[in-house]
Amino acid sequence: MKVIVNIQLKNGVLDPQGKAVHHALSSLKFNEVNEVRIGKQIILDIAESDIEKAKARVTVMCDELLANTVIEDYSIEFPAC
Repeated sequence: MKVIVNIQLKNGVLDPQGKAVHHALSSLKFNEVNEVRIGKQIILDIAESDIEKAKARVTVMCDELLANTVIEDYSIEFPAC
């Protein structure tokens, strides 16, 4: 089963990479962009067919390794097969 984990900085946490990209976009005259926040996406292929069990296991993975829950939020998605 494919699982997508999207991780982004929590609101209020400074995002220097996002600031740099925003500045670069502005210098290229993309002035309609108000803010840029950079995140990451992790795609897992796990051996589980039950969505609830998969979500529980991936939640533990995120809490223990994949996300720094002090400064990051995450969401778990199950794309249609």
